[in-house]
Amino acid sequence: MAFGFCLGVALLLSTWSTAECADIPNGVYRTECHDRYFMVAVDLSFTGEEVRFEAADGTGVYHLTEQYAAKCGYTVSVLSLQGHVELRASYFSCHTGNKDDEVFTFNFNLIATNEGKNVTYTFNETCSPSLPWSPREVTCEANYMEVSVRSEVNCPSGIMKDDWNALKLAHSSTTSDWQVMFQKGEEQLPPMNLSEARKQSYVFDLTDGRLVFRTPYGQPDSISTEVNGVPVEVVHATLFSRQSWSVLMVDLVAACSMHDGSFDSGYMVWETPEELYPSHDGTQLSVGLNGDLVQQPVAEERGYMVEKHNGTVQISIPYNAEGGYRKSFMTGELYEFYSFHLYLEQILMDEDQVETRLRCHRTLNTPLLPRPVVTENQTALEEHMFTVYLGDVPTDVKLAAVHLNGQLFTVPFTNASRYTITQVDLNDTHGYTLTVPFDDPAVIQQFSKEDAVLRYRLDINYTLTVLPENVPFYHMESVVAVFTDVSPPAFAAVCAESGISFKLDHRPFDYQWEISIGSDPLTSELAAQHGYIMTNNSQSLLLDVPLFTHGYEYKDVTLKGFSGTFEILVRDRETSEVQSSTVKTCPFSSTELIMCSTDGRMTVVADLSVVIPSGGVPARTNLVDRYCGPKEADSTRALFSVPLNSCGSRVKLGRENVTYENEIFYTKKTQNSKKAVSDNTTRVIIQCTYPVAGLYRLFSVYKFESDTVGYGSIIRTTQPREGLQRPTVKPTTALKTTSAAQRRKAPVAYLPAVHPPIRYIKVSRGQFLFSGMRKGKDLEHFKMSLIKMFHLLMGTCLSLHRSTRIHANQSRCCPNLKEESFFF
Repeated sequence: MAFGFCLGVALLLSTWSTAECADIPNGVYRTECHDRYFMVAVDLSFTGEEVRFEAADGTGVYHLTEQYAAKCGYTVSVLSLQGHVELRASYFSCHTGNKDDEVFTFNFNLIATNEGKNVTYTFNETCSPSLPWSPREVTCEANYMEVSVRSEVNCPSGIMKDDWNALKLAHSSTTSDWQVMFQKGEEQLPPMNLSEARKQSYVFDLTDGRLVFRTPYGQPDSISTEVNGVPVEVVHATLFSRQSWSVLMVDLVAACSMHDGSFDSGYMVWETPEELYPSHDGTQLSVGLNGDLVQQPVAEERGYMVEKHNGTVQISIPYNAEGGYRKSFMTGELYEFYSFHLYLEQILMDEDQVETRLRCHRTLNTPLLPRPVVTENQTALEEHMFTVYLGDVPTDVKLAAVHLNGQLFTVPFTNASRYTITQVDLNDTHGYTLTVPFDDPAVIQQFSKEDAVLRYRLDINYTLTVLPENVPFYHMESVVAVFTDVSPPAFAAVCAESGISFKLDHRPFDYQWEISIGSDPLTSELAAQHGYIMTNNSQSLLLDVPLFTHGYEYKDVTLKGFSGTFEILVRDRETSEVQSSTVKTCPFSSTELIMCSTDGRMTVVADLSVVIPSGGVPARTNLVDRYCGPKEADSTRALFSVPLNSCGSRVKLGRENVTYENEIFYTKKTQNSKKAVSDNTTRVIIQCTYPVAGLYRLFSVYKFESDTVGYGSIIRTTQPREGLQRPTVKPTTALKTTSAAQRRKAPVAYLPAVHPPIRYIKVSRGQFLFSGMRKGKDLEHFKMSLIKMFHLLMGTCLSLHRSTRIHANQSRCCPNLKEESFFF
């Protein structure tokens, strides 16, 4: 039987493009020949979003519009996530050269806009299928369905190939009447001729060995139904021809799953009926992404799940499967979605052992999934800084800026900034580590004295952008560091031979208090002024206080040694109230020393080895008042401790200082006389000098007060022996010392136990600041005030002597306090 015909496939002939032609550069495109289709992909960075394809053959160039592409077997997709535009062409597509169903030739034009001009680039490729054709093959593309059947299957039993060739000739004749009839369920629609079917976008084609039927989705004659709960679209076409006494019919059915996919527990799930076509032994499955197929066991090794139940095949793709694509999306909050280009093959075998190969292309997209970034407070209190990690940031999101308590800092930070921001790259995400010191002005500090709690708070507003659109979104976080049991700082103190060393390990909240020496805040300037050695760094404060510097208090002075006490005060920075203190007392020893206390006492340990003649003992020394002997003495030294205004001390008043001066004498008895004579060749003068501005009460009888200790000195001067005659001085008070009792057996006069009331003379600090005093009346007025003070003191002295019933006159009362001493 002769069975030959020519299917009328209309070619939409377009005019030749007038755009400029050029060769496409290497590296911006790639082409691939697959088992059943050809693919070309071009970078969007080269083409832009507005791109067009044309199919070309010997009859012309045809623009691949959306409708025309679905009709003729082309699929054009702009894949922004992958960054390219993709064209897939069926081996049986229109305008494709076909040689024996084994060699297929493709010619395409790509039209892109370059610098405002349309430029045309050409592609030429030849492909050969790597697998032999199955008797029936069905392709479920994204925009169309295609069925091809082998000619031998469609012929009645006993019809040979020669008969099929005869059928081609018969169909090509003008007298042939080939028609197609569509069936919708149980209803058979009226037949239509092939030219009318072509107008409705149905395409029938006859190759060297296969009959091809192609239809876009959503045709009027298609059926949307469900098979085992899965939505399916079916087009059932029957092609037939009446030839005088016989009718030839070819049954063409295209059926595809229209399942959109769903997202469940980290998997993208797609379903299809297990047997869309008759199958006797079940189905054999291969699955993959982006056109790459692997058999079911291999796919399951890669994390896919392929399950069959209730006549349905369910394919679950892990969200992070290789070959999938993800995209961040900003709509109020940060979201993400995943896209998968699923490629599935089912091989079915009917009861006649006729194989049907079904291939599906499906683009599956997850819904918008929340994708919150996370922050982790990694702050360690001992590091004294905030360390905050911003993590789980998608790869297409970057950090642009950071607001710290409202202050903007762009990323990356400048090198001069105290803050650091470090990017941490992971497999499929990245993060940022931010560090900010506690003491930075941007950090909010809240201190509660009542609860002894210090809180540091940092409000962070991250500005991130979604690429490549550069859409911003914001992530806010507040981190808090809490120090409990916040107590004032305490120093560790260590005694040294030359002084006391203090150490304070810094804590981040120590700035709440002020460290002071007395009433003066401890600063580097104060340390330099008083001779302290201070080292202060980020870790600790070291303060070495040498002996005899400002701030010491001395007690228990003996020839063997004495104790020195130094105190560091910790004050409230706002109220200056003392909150705590560190007091350290250490034992010291010194060959010589002189101490001038704030309460008006001079304590001296003097080395007299150069003063005392050979064989003499320091116990026989005394001050200007011969009855003021040492409290303690050894073979070379003597210890004196007397009030400043006693024992014959002389007072010298200067512009800024007042000096109390005395002298140490050595006395020995001659063999011919009991009279003591001086044998000194070196004078030992002892002095205590106080700043006038620091004295509250000056020249009072019993009371002396000073803001600070005085400056003491031991002065040795050499002069001729005849110049060392002792002045005739008698004691103002009798002091009982061991050495004095040995030298004199006469009775000693003592002051009574009951003393007259203490009389204070208040001296204003301003009275001794003469640098700004005017001459004339101001100076005379000041002199008269000092004279009145002198006479008042003398009157007090005379009253004291009368009360003790000791005859006194002005020459005996305070003999060394003279009116001249008040002038300078």
